[in-house]
Amino acid sequence: MRIQKSSKYYRVLCNLLLLAGLFGCGSWTPSDLKGSNFIFGSNVTTIEEIQAKPGKKASVYIQGKVEKQVPLMKQWAYQISDSTGKIWVITNQSNLQKGTQVVLRGKVRYKSIPIAGQNFGEVYITEE
Repeated sequence: MRIQKSSKYYRVLCNLLLLAGLFGCGSWTPSDLKGSNFIFGSNVTTIEEIQAKPGKKASVYIQGKVEKQVPLMKQWAYQISDSTGKIWVITNQSNLQKGTQVVLRGKVRYKSIPIAGQNFGEVYITEE
């Protein structure tokens, strides 16, 4: 009986320490869980930040709502929006529904489209 009782307390203690460690690592607050204010983590980049630095080809996490979807040859393009803007994401996923909240990871890309001496380029993301 004594061994079972102490192992039960040990499990409870380990679970509490695990939870404390998970919540202690980030800047999580209960208000972050309300609706569209949910933030995946401190690694999420706002779309506005991505648009401001189009030359940066780093991997980023974005979080937002699927606004539009366009089928391509073997991929899909989704327009994702957050409170700061909109951006297109190219992915192999074909099951993202309009209106769904998503978190995606991808590389920032920029496509230059020169027309009549002007550049009408577009910043987009290719999912990794």
